Amino acid sequence: MGVRYSLYDYGIHQDPYPVYARLRDDAPVFRNDDEDFWALSRHADVAAAFRDFRRFSNANGIMLEPSVWGPQARHHASLLAMDPPEHTRLRGFVSTAFTPRRVAALEPRVRDIARGHLDRALAGGERFDLVGDYAALLPMDVVSELVGVPEADRPELRRLADAIVHHEEGVQDVTGAGRAAIGALRDAMGKLVAERRRDPRDDLASALLGASDGADRLTEAEILGVLFILVAAGNETTANLIASAWHCAWRHLDRPSEAFGRTGAWIEETLRLEAPAQADARTATEEFTLHGVTVPANARMQLLIGSANRDPRVFPDPDRFDLGRDTSAKISFGSGRHYCIGAHLARLEARVALEELTARVADYDIDEAAARRINSPDVRGFTVLPTTVARRTA
Repeated sequence: MGVRYSLYDYGIHQDPYPVYARLRDDAPVFRNDDEDFWALSRHADVAAAFRDFRRFSNANGIMLEPSVWGPQARHHASLLAMDPPEHTRLRGFVSTAFTPRRVAALEPRVRDIARGHLDRALAGGERFDLVGDYAALLPMDVVSELVGVPEADRPELRRLADAIVHHEEGVQDVTGAGRAAIGALRDAMGKLVAERRRDPRDDLASALLGASDGADRLTEAEILGVLFILVAAGNETTANLIASAWHCAWRHLDRPSEAFGRTGAWIEETLRLEAPAQADARTATEEFTLHGVTVPANARMQLLIGSANRDPRVFPDPDRFDLGRDTSAKISFGSGRHYCIGAHLARLEARVALEELTARVADYDIDEAAARRINSPDVRGFTVLPTTVARRTA
């Protein structure tokens, strides 16, 4: 039997890495006829495709599910569904909010938010849900404050973001709830923009409304798209990074506390081993041949980040969690012109989240039988991660 890889297989979602290994070895240019896509799995091929925007276009979006794939993808995926020069123009407007200096200035507020959520999580005792009580709350609050979303609206926006990425077994598309969530989240951003037109404040929504480059200004549709993708993607992937780091230290080290005090290495090795974004889609703009396989023009391509990050051609003993590893070749945030604009912020939030946890926790255990993973071909993380902690006594 040949290797099988499907976007919609729950078993693969739960543990894709054995399938990735077979793809890299036996079918580095893989074709799924039933679901009409091709997949690249080796590090060199995925990295090259990310850098080559002319041959691997974002114009149809970065998710292959029928409801969110095609020229209309820009309405919800914003600059993620654009190529230069449109992408360059829009990214230029947005990137000023995510410079290293501006992100670093956010740290005191990020830490205040983290401490507040951790206070509440620990108030109920030694057992709590690392995701629902902490990891999912911090990034939503941070991005919401950045964008301008009122505190009362944030739980609903988190629910909508979760619904967009969740897949139902046997459904080869975004779920009905996910499609409804896309519309509802976009409506919420429309309401926010309308409010900021009437009452500008010190937030990104107001800044985008006032942004200009000479005579060039963002349209309302462009502003809505940017805010949508920041709230939806910026929240989900960072929550997954925090939870996966917590799980990786528990799962792979003799004692989780071995990672305490090595937060930078802990985050970077988690990004490699359990990339929060497992795949991005592209459209092949022209026919090409790779590893003896010819891929036609207009092919739907799945670039497997999670596989590339475990390619033994780049990372020796790639399935081992190694805090001393050189992770600089990982492509967890993509590469090239579409390198994740929020990478600095994601790293900051994850660092603060783990530092605050380890300042109060001496050791911990995870109830893996009760943990629940996200079912998605595109992202990897947990929806529930029950944790029991031993608190520090000094």
